[in-house]
Amino acid sequence: MADTHDFYSIHRQGMIRAGVCTPVATAGDPATNAASTIALAEAGHAEGADLLVFPELNVTSYAIDDLHMQDAILAATEAGIASIVEASRMLKPVLVVGAAVRRNGRVYNCGLAIARGRILGVVPKSFLPNYREYYEKRWFASGTGLAGLDIQLAGQTAPFGTDLVFAAADLADFIFHIEICEDYWAPTPPSTAGALAGALVLCNLSASNIVVGKARERALLSASQSVRTASAYLYSASGPGESTTDLAWDGQGEIYELGELLATSQRFDLSTETVYADLDLERLRLERMRTGTFNDAAAAAGHPETRFRRIAFEHGADHADLGLRRAIRRFPFVPNDPARLADDCYEAFNIQVEGLRKRIESTGAKRLVLGISGGLDSTHALIVAARAMDRLGRPRSDILGFTMPGFATSEDTKSNAWALMDAIGITGEEIDIRPAARQMLGDMGHPYADGEPVYDVTFENVQAGLRTDYLFRLANQREGFVVGTGDLSELALGWCTYGVGDHMSHYGVNAGVPKTLIQHLIRWTVSDGQFEGKAAEVLTAILNTEISPELVPVDAEGRMQSTQDRIGPYELHDFFLHYVVRHGLRPSKIAFLAWHAWQDRDAGAWPQGFPDTGRNQYDLPTIAKWLESFLWRFFQTSQFKRSALPNSPKVSAAGGLSPRGDWRAPSDGVARPWIEELRASLP
Repeated sequence: MADTHDFYSIHRQGMIRAGVCTPVATAGDPATNAASTIALAEAGHAEGADLLVFPELNVTSYAIDDLHMQDAILAATEAGIASIVEASRMLKPVLVVGAAVRRNGRVYNCGLAIARGRILGVVPKSFLPNYREYYEKRWFASGTGLAGLDIQLAGQTAPFGTDLVFAAADLADFIFHIEICEDYWAPTPPSTAGALAGALVLCNLSASNIVVGKARERALLSASQSVRTASAYLYSASGPGESTTDLAWDGQGEIYELGELLATSQRFDLSTETVYADLDLERLRLERMRTGTFNDAAAAAGHPETRFRRIAFEHGADHADLGLRRAIRRFPFVPNDPARLADDCYEAFNIQVEGLRKRIESTGAKRLVLGISGGLDSTHALIVAARAMDRLGRPRSDILGFTMPGFATSEDTKSNAWALMDAIGITGEEIDIRPAARQMLGDMGHPYADGEPVYDVTFENVQAGLRTDYLFRLANQREGFVVGTGDLSELALGWCTYGVGDHMSHYGVNAGVPKTLIQHLIRWTVSDGQFEGKAAEVLTAILNTEISPELVPVDAEGRMQSTQDRIGPYELHDFFLHYVVRHGLRPSKIAFLAWHAWQDRDAGAWPQGFPDTGRNQYDLPTIAKWLESFLWRFFQTSQFKRSALPNSPKVSAAGGLSPRGDWRAPSDGVARPWIEELRASLP
């Protein structure tokens, strides 16, 4: 077993803590600016930060115009740098500070990486704005093309140039690059080459005066660069204290990872501020590994890693439990923001509708055939089918819905099924499968046929298989095709009856939609007015029904068969599914994230409008139990089912499980490597 603190350490989990700093500046007083920098560095040390990014020219000051050409200011800047270097000796964070420095008869606007009393490197700004309110070419030389050089600064010889990336020798994936303000407004940001050379963290030291709308532009650039380069992007703009002779400053600081905003500062704040976030570098590395285009881009650019100097530094892994400065969504398939959730539901629903519409059109089918159980999946498949028929201008009566009660069908779900079919306006029929099931069980010599209460997998699958047999033959008879109802979560767990049941259909509209999202899709169709009146009432009632296959009769206490009691909570399984398929994370890392999301009722982020079960809580042993179950089911026992899936539309960006799409795996694989990693790493 792993050491407890080792498991809870963000370094152990492939993360670092980063901060973007907004010091209170002074217009042209490097000594005061250096003192402010040191104060924020000390505060960052206390917070367990690994990397702190400051604004452009934060030591020198930005808006001092021709004072940049004064030797007194430049000398004071170098003295301020020396004081920061000295103060950093006992501090944990790597500091990325901005300063104007002299070299070879020129002045450069630079970003300096400083750690443990050492200047790791000095990166000059490549693109100098010289338009509108900017006059940087009046004072500074461009760093474009400077490579392989050194600089004498603060009594040290340090690498100088735009060919630098910085890598911790003793902390995997902690590799960062520096660019400055205008650099990422340019068509060819230097950080793109830095990322292609291996940097996973891109740092932008910016002054960037504020005008109306500019904050949105910065956010757009930071988010897009983090997506395009599969990186974390740290942006720090100048705040209070810079000269307002002709400009104003808002102190925008933001941290993005793969396009997601992790932290943002309070703009126009009059005090110093640092915002922190824990960056998942392991996730970023895996994203690049699975995206071949990233390597293709590096090859097309002549492999920048061969031109960059990788500056190594000792950082040290911290095994303490520092908590987690990162919001972990309990429901990764379901956005927390109501507006974005509505947008996602609109897209997901219409992807399904359009997929089915095209299949109806291409086959020339006269009718659609569905099994209607009164549960979530068949309900959602039905409303997708209804909208597809609407879009084709065909009557909903061409949808044939069959409710097929078995040995454990409850009156509630049966009545819901009928109420739904009537409210949607389809052609509904009922076929009692119990006589045929008894016949089959008797022919097999099953004990149930002789009155024994044996409710084994054969008993269950006889019912599931008969339902599918009926549906396929009914489709033959009525000149239609069978619309499948099984969802992504069931396919991940293998919780579907192979060859028949919810595994097989002519077209599976739900196979790309996880269980936790289906609930929201149904809820959205009601709130969006897709279905109104009686249909909306029935849909709401179905949402409140316990998830159950209803294949086994109720027990002596009247409890019906519960899917989640048997295989575990879908909310956890969907969490596991997202991080296994979309990101390929280690099981222990997934357990770490799940624990932070679910450790108490108020932990994690869960969306508005979600049922109160969204406030469930799970301790680490419970999470580990169900994660091991998921790993066993996903990797070892159910791939053969996914290898034989019928067609279905991909819905979630997290990926589908079709062998023709996102997921290809051997049907005879084993789960041992994943389970052993989980067991070995848990405290």
